[in-house]
Amino acid sequence: MTITAGAPPTHGTPLALARGFVTGGVVGTAPAAFVVGIIIENVALIVTGLALPAVYGLLYFLAGMPRRAREAAVVPRTALAMIESLEAIGSESSDVPVRFDLTVAPDDAPAYRVEISQSINLVELPDYRPRGIVVVQYPPDRPWRVRIVKRPTPEWEGRLAGAHLDSAPASARVSAPPEGCAVGFVGLLGLLLGAAAVIVLFRADLFAQETTAQPPSSSKPSVSSTSSTTVVSSASGTVTLGPGQSFLDKGELRRAIDSLTQGKDSRQALTVVVQERLLSVVFAPTGTQAPQFDADSLPYERFPALIEEARTTLGVHSPETWQLTADRLTGTLTIRVGVTGSEGTASLEADGQGEVVRRSPAR
Repeated sequence: MTITAGAPPTHGTPLALARGFVTGGVVGTAPAAFVVGIIIENVALIVTGLALPAVYGLLYFLAGMPRRAREAAVVPRTALAMIESLEAIGSESSDVPVRFDLTVAPDDAPAYRVEISQSINLVELPDYRPRGIVVVQYPPDRPWRVRIVKRPTPEWEGRLAGAHLDSAPASARVSAPPEGCAVGFVGLLGLLLGAAAVIVLFRADLFAQETTAQPPSSSKPSVSSTSSTTVVSSASGTVTLGPGQSFLDKGELRRAIDSLTQGKDSRQALTVVVQERLLSVVFAPTGTQAPQFDADSLPYERFPALIEEARTTLGVHSPETWQLTADRLTGTLTIRVGVTGSEGTASLEADGQGEVVRRSPAR
């Protein structure tokens, strides 16, 4: 069963492809500009690397305002729904993210199944139980965007009393249209081209920096390549994983960090940037006053959970790319995880122990 009436497909359209390409370009250009700027001591490039994501996020938000206005103008439909099952997927402060499996029974359409995530106040959590009946609302053209109405109108409260619903079959489940692979491909292409453009434009400065930064005995980077490629210099280090690997694999990130810091007298870093298959570490130059931290002190065991939380609980249902950045630019060690998808961009921030302190859902 598929309920998509009035919802024109957006995946794979030229606009979506262009948006994915530009987003990938920004994701690739910003960290590359920041890292290259630190290596060659180019303040303008460092500022560009920091400001580019913020500017792009603002433009992305402004460009989406007409669409959000149109969506807000659509009168949502109200219906009764039965809770098939529920599961708490977090325990943060007083609001707990809960995953619901619902049977929604519209008055003018067949019942269907849908899975949603919604934050419920800890005090109200006992009110929701399997086989319980709730009032929900959803846009007519996006029936998978169901939200439980916590305080229904008196009319619906009356219908709620004594209501009984039958479970819809699993074959009647609806969900958001799958993301086309073309969008992911152009996003990856934009990421690679963005990073490559920065490196190519400043290759002369980079090579000059490598020549003068260290004595001849250590000027040649160490490179090892089996399932991954490691390049280490006095100023930075990168590890690139091979196909089928990910830094989310157990122990992979810790091994990569050890390979970059092994044998160094000081493991102080200015920034650590992690993507799916790319790790970049910018080491603090000797005698620098820039905010720095011990690369070994990061809570690497918490990174997979932080990335998973950012990908699943911030409203980006089909994440295309993610990036984790650790630095002390604000004075204290901060870990930021950003995800990008068709719904927009979202991010969360954690402290030096990997505990989440701020969330910015997709809008």
